[in-house]
Amino acid sequence: MNNTQVTVFVLLQLWDSPVGQVVSIISFTLIYALTISGNLIIIIICRVERTLHTPMYFFLSHLAALEMCYISVTLPKMLHASVTGNSTISFVACLTQLYFFGSLGSTECFLLAIMAYDRFVAVCKPLHYHSVMTAKFCRILVSCCWSSGFISTMSSILLISTLQFCGPNHIQHFFCDITPLLRLSCTNVHKTETLIFLLASVILVGSCLVTLLSYFRILTSVLAIASGTGRRKASSTFASHLTVVTIYYSTMIFVYVRPTTSGVSSFNKILSVLYTILTPLLNPFIYTLRNNEAQLALLKTKDRALLLIKKSFLM
Repeated sequence: MNNTQVTVFVLLQLWDSPVGQVVSIISFTLIYALTISGNLIIIIICRVERTLHTPMYFFLSHLAALEMCYISVTLPKMLHASVTGNSTISFVACLTQLYFFGSLGSTECFLLAIMAYDRFVAVCKPLHYHSVMTAKFCRILVSCCWSSGFISTMSSILLISTLQFCGPNHIQHFFCDITPLLRLSCTNVHKTETLIFLLASVILVGSCLVTLLSYFRILTSVLAIASGTGRRKASSTFASHLTVVTIYYSTMIFVYVRPTTSGVSSFNKILSVLYTILTPLLNPFIYTLRNNEAQLALLKTKDRALLLIKKSFLM
């Protein structure tokens, strides 16, 4: 594919001490299991319960599927390296991980913006909601999110694949990320760096502005018409949503919307843990499982499952 001399990279482990390795393995295994199970539950109840066949839960089910894929791009490899002590990754595998990480991250940015717009229409333009957010339009929006996320990342990966890596081969990160990978290149990365900066600026800042503006309009509308109890409930809901959105966008923008590759600090690695691991864990509980409709649907699904189990034993 190119004339690179380095064909294998070595990833950094988050903790060097044996005790830290054991703690990280247990903690991140538990986080991974909770993330996969929590998001899988959301997908199941959104498919099974007809009461959740609405645009909002349609988007939430796609967010859940995306989070399962997103955390699976980085965490299993990191856990495998911690358990086996083998932190090596081939150049092709590194580019593959980088491509899916960037594509899924871009898709999530687009999807969060679409979800915020959906809530804006529902709250601020309720009479037009069903005519605007039709099933066909929702499918088109979701298709655009996924396709745009995967297409937008392709150009960056193609440019990186043409770079030469002459050594050293130690990536100062626990996964193949753009900045620490470009620092290892022995060729001019200015063109690649500029393209990545522009793409990250458009995707992250653009979707962040749409998301925050939608939430701001929603909050001002709700506070203007709601009672005291309604205001407190709305403020609590939007505070939790904005907390997750702020953590995700602020960390991503800080790490990626920078014109140079200088200075990959330990602080960047800590921020990476927030948007690669903690955000996929929190999103199911913040966006879906706190909702009364989702909780009721979950209870109905559980009762149906128990009933089927009882019938299977009685047969």
